[in-house]
Amino acid sequence: MKCTIHASKQFVRGTVDPRLFGSFVEQLGRAVYGGVYEPDHGAADEEGFRSDVMDLVRELDVPVVRFPGGNYVSNFNWEDSIGPKENRPTRLDLAWKALDPNQFGLQEFMHWSKKVGTEPMMVINLGTRGLAEAKDLVEYCNHPGGSYLSDLRKSHGSEKPYDIKLWGLGNEMDGPWQVGHKSAEEYGRLACEVGKAIKLFDPSLELVACGSSNSSMPTFPEWEETVLDHTYEVVDYLSLHMYFRNEEKDIATFLACSASMDAFIDTVVHVCDYVKAKKRSKKTMYLCFDEWNVWFHSHEKDKQQTPWIVGPSLLEDVYTFEDALVVGCLLNSLLRHCDRVKIACIAQLVNTIAPIMTETGGKAWRQTIYWPFYYASKYGRGEVLESRVDVASYENKQYGTIPYADALVVHHPETGEIDLFVVNRHEHEMLSLELDLPGLGNSYMLVEHIVLEHENLYAVNDAMNPEEVMPKQVLHADTENLQIAPLTWNLLRFHR
Repeated sequence: MKCTIHASKQFVRGTVDPRLFGSFVEQLGRAVYGGVYEPDHGAADEEGFRSDVMDLVRELDVPVVRFPGGNYVSNFNWEDSIGPKENRPTRLDLAWKALDPNQFGLQEFMHWSKKVGTEPMMVINLGTRGLAEAKDLVEYCNHPGGSYLSDLRKSHGSEKPYDIKLWGLGNEMDGPWQVGHKSAEEYGRLACEVGKAIKLFDPSLELVACGSSNSSMPTFPEWEETVLDHTYEVVDYLSLHMYFRNEEKDIATFLACSASMDAFIDTVVHVCDYVKAKKRSKKTMYLCFDEWNVWFHSHEKDKQQTPWIVGPSLLEDVYTFEDALVVGCLLNSLLRHCDRVKIACIAQLVNTIAPIMTETGGKAWRQTIYWPFYYASKYGRGEVLESRVDVASYENKQYGTIPYADALVVHHPETGEIDLFVVNRHEHEMLSLELDLPGLGNSYMLVEHIVLEHENLYAVNDAMNPEEVMPKQVLHADTENLQIAPLTWNLLRFHR
């Protein structure tokens, strides 16, 4: 099957903000306790952080990590997580029916972030709490000293301010499942006032307002319009959340699901621009897709969990090769929208719907979805070129007309390198790839072709076989005739 990709460096869709490759850590399941934090583990450092997990996080190079939630944050008292550990209270986490001993708190997260080389996105509880607690948290974290709360931070061992730049104003406040669920009017007013207070403290801080929890919410997209009516000139980003599933084991539909991510982003962009026009504003609202991933494997198992324990095994999706193909398509969707989506967080980072999995007391390994994320993070930080893909398509009952190739071109002007991300959705046919790159010259040579493939769509990586699904190098005798195998994720790198 012929596939021609047309792109030109004269037509740039947008420059990728590195924070597009962010992630998410929440006190949910074993994400923290048994994941990033396990003091009794043989690989734990002096603060109880698993060094084997930190190595894998550093390898992914996630520039920003969202914390501490997620649904968890809407019942979280930040004051419980600071100071001497022996004085911290154990609380009930109503979101996930677990016990939270507060041993991995604000200070530990900041120390861990520094060790793995990431910046924090701190989410504020706007469910059970409000303006007073929010402004106090910002003062505790960011004021140098001389006030009660900044001096309290110093007494807890952090002489310098944490200098957190990115703040989330609540989580999924449109969801009836959320502790402290609010209407769009209620949330919009509260987010506006909290945002104003934070900007009075430091106008350079970046704020993320809650958009819809997913595109099937009955209040979508009216929620976005109402919230932005209140917050447009105060916040910098609007959030989006979306998860994907294949419980019917329909590979053609599953591989097309990135079309729903595209449609979600496009609709939210239109609402943002409508509010901009209505307000006669000169400001462009950007997007923060701060929860996205495949999530469905663990649903039945989670119904059997014992409530009110520390670190229950929740949302532990064991990802298949098929899931890795879909994650590759979702990453392409985010990159295609890099002109408006500036921040994104794969949810989550360790154990709970995550690219990294661990055994409590045992090994850590890379799940199948680790690999497309790793390569996109490594080679996707450049200019995304406007491109047209000429390839056959198929009709899907759920998503309509879907091209067999999901392809994206990233140009790195500082080196001249071109990176091509391609997923072949066809179950049987090879793609015969041709490139039409006007303005980029004809002197490009293929220097590397990395492919993720497996004969079994349901193959997984686990503790016994952590390298069952692994990327490999493809050698081409004839670079004028590039072949992309069916049902594969691919990265092709070209240098002058």
